[in-house]
Amino acid sequence: MPETLFAICRLPSAVCRLPIHKLKNLTIKNPMKRSLTLLAWLILPVALFAQKGSDIPAFGKIEKADLEMKECDFDAKADAVVLFDVGELYCDIVSGGDMTLERHVRIKILKDKGKDKADIHIPYFSYKNVEYIKNLQAQTYNLDGAGNVVATKVEKSLIYDKKIDKYYHEQVFTFPEVKAGSIVEYKWKQAWSGISLENWYFQRDVPVKYSRYRVDFPNEIELYSTPYCVLPYESKKEDKSNRSIQTYVMKNIPALRDEPYISCDKDYLQRVEFRPMALNLPTRRENLIKNWPEEIKKLMEDEDFGVQLKRNIPRTSGLDSALKNITDPYRKMVIIHEYVRKNMEWNGLSNIWALNGVRAAWKDKKGTSGEINLILVNLLKDADLKAHALLVSTREHGVVNSMVADRSQFNKVMAYVEIDDKVYVLDATEKITPSFLIPQNVMYSEGLVIEKPETFEWGWRPLWNEKSLNRNVVVMQATIDEKGAMNGRASLYSYDYARLQRIEEAKKDKAKFLEHYFKTDNQGAQVDSLELENLDADSLPLVQKVHFNLPVSSSGDYKYFSTNLFTSLEKNPFLADNRFSDIFFGTNQSFSIVANITIPDGYAFETLPKSMRMIMPDTSISITRRMVAESNQVSIRVALEFTKPFFAVQEYPDFKEFYKQLFAILSEQIAIKKKG
Repeated sequence: MPETLFAICRLPSAVCRLPIHKLKNLTIKNPMKRSLTLLAWLILPVALFAQKGSDIPAFGKIEKADLEMKECDFDAKADAVVLFDVGELYCDIVSGGDMTLERHVRIKILKDKGKDKADIHIPYFSYKNVEYIKNLQAQTYNLDGAGNVVATKVEKSLIYDKKIDKYYHEQVFTFPEVKAGSIVEYKWKQAWSGISLENWYFQRDVPVKYSRYRVDFPNEIELYSTPYCVLPYESKKEDKSNRSIQTYVMKNIPALRDEPYISCDKDYLQRVEFRPMALNLPTRRENLIKNWPEEIKKLMEDEDFGVQLKRNIPRTSGLDSALKNITDPYRKMVIIHEYVRKNMEWNGLSNIWALNGVRAAWKDKKGTSGEINLILVNLLKDADLKAHALLVSTREHGVVNSMVADRSQFNKVMAYVEIDDKVYVLDATEKITPSFLIPQNVMYSEGLVIEKPETFEWGWRPLWNEKSLNRNVVVMQATIDEKGAMNGRASLYSYDYARLQRIEEAKKDKAKFLEHYFKTDNQGAQVDSLELENLDADSLPLVQKVHFNLPVSSSGDYKYFSTNLFTSLEKNPFLADNRFSDIFFGTNQSFSIVANITIPDGYAFETLPKSMRMIMPDTSISITRRMVAESNQVSIRVALEFTKPFFAVQEYPDFKEFYKQLFAILSEQIAIKKKG
């Protein structure tokens, strides 16, 4: 993946970079004058950056030993290693609150798979030149045949300024002459107007040998820092020339590698977050901590958000015709939801804003997620439904801290609809989730309903429905012949979120779908003649019917088989002794196996697993098995139920042990023996 600096140092920002009218400048209010900058209150000498650490080599000074390095000494599996990553954030209040971030990064490429770390993206807020990047330098280093260090510069002509949207651009470049063994190095300055803080991420998806962040602010601005670190780190706070300098250092940081069922990598990265707490003026202390009513009031007055909710969206004849004579509120909602997502194309940009306006997006039939879903809210309200804009953070964006009034924590707006005693969460950029299901990327989270604070309709809402399941039911009828082959039919019924996980692939590529769900990890079963039902009926389960042939294990007069087929529960994903992240399934789950197996004449059941029930101490997971054999037929009923979607990392030892026993039960063999 490309080395996107936005993911490293700017997510989430304690104070985000927004359009100029959304900049969260710290402005001093004076009863005599409406608005004065900090300079009007504070006459301070211009301070220089804190002295750079002598432990970081200068740009271009490369040690031959680093180029000869073959692997990371504390993370041998690494494809690349960050030798150092240092940042210096400086606030200059003399100029009215200008910020400068100096960044210097050096990365060693260890294997060919690590060459993607040489693809660099540095986003910045480009609107009206509020923010800019300067002094960007970048070089690749290699050893030639004689063992000399050879530097290859990234020419300015190869650094591209790429537009992301109306407000953001990014500097993009790729290092030349990169191969396993190379070192890439780059540094730059990033400057912007308006006092805001950058959080620092020590950890990445590759190991980091040394990471340091220094924040240099005037004493009059009181900062609050929160390290989110379980690994050792060093911190230092000092005062110099009326300035407060905070330095954080972490060394030998292992890569954050993917774990099964992790909710969002970013939530677990070692990091330190900053917030401005107060402004200490000569005569008083001014609190800078925002609250949600203030933030919501600003949103409702914002041209790109609240004002757009008041725009009149021209109704179309198609929508009017579909709504004609419809009085049921739920049917109205479904029709409008389906109409918007069918007729609007998402341009791939996810945000909460209607940057070009909802009317323009409606006319063009294309827009950002903010534009499309604000259009949806508009149309729902126009149909006399109780609908609100709902700010959310999707699963890949991370968990929202509702105690911190910071709208940069959200990356999407959706529609929140109340009908009688039920609520619905709608996202018109997503094409397959039915209206009655909460979109899976926000399920089991919180969203913020936005309405004028004085109406008291705003507030946090749980996005959760315990009755909506990821549910699969396997019904199987099979016969084992004398040659040791099991032949039969299986029908798999996928409900709700299980349907959502499969429906797109089922419609797109039937062969890949068959390979993915019915051939991989299914005891070597040969499967053919896939039949699919209810592809377009989203309120019904997706039905998948197959014929299968499976070789049965044999040993002398004995044959062995298991009925754990096509459940996606063939391999235990929780084998690691330790885990750093919580386990997040996202929904409650249900798996059922209903099987009837006929054995060949001349054979009898030798070993039959017992009927049983096993349950977690907190009752969050349970498995029940019932097995009955009569004559030459056995009937099996297995039910596995999850009544919560989240397990804290502290629960992992018990969870892991339960899963070990669970998969032993699922894979337990039925033995039959040839009669004497």
